[in-house]
Amino acid sequence: MARYELTDDEWDLLKGLFPTQKRGGKWNDHRTTLNGMLWILRSGAPWRDLPERYGKWKSVYHRFNRWRADGTFDRVLKALQIRLDKQGKIDWDLWLVDGSNVRASRAAAGARKKGAPKTLGASASNPTTTHWAARVADGDQSSTWLLTERALCSPSPSPRGKRTNPRN
Repeated sequence: MARYELTDDEWDLLKGLFPTQKRGGKWNDHRTTLNGMLWILRSGAPWRDLPERYGKWKSVYHRFNRWRADGTFDRVLKALQIRLDKQGKIDWDLWLVDGSNVRASRAAAGARKKGAPKTLGASASNPTTTHWAARVADGDQSSTWLLTERALCSPSPSPRGKRTNPRN
């Protein structure tokens, strides 16, 4: 069994929960396709990098989207929850789905929102941080360093020959 794949016991719990073929053509095996989906989700690789042992990446990708849209994954989760609840293994007060892989918007990461006016960065509003970071990095003066240094009043030379904030 390859990395990220379902064990036989895990597959036995799931195999009856997926849809049967209702149209022409031959579907890829559900287990192989599901293992391909899990490989992508666990590895974080792009769909095109899916190993060939799981079938064509487009087939796995389209089945993933179909199952997501038609509620197959929701039905599988609900069936597993019911099974675990009957066994007394779920505390519904503590049940949750981990959302740690939900991508935040660019604005949440500090990027400027569309249409927002351009402002000076954090270095202009907090020049001490820039000077501190530059001294710790022991790097040459960067354009950010010089911009913030000019914004300060009466800079004095440091022993190393670099200009520093007189308030430090």
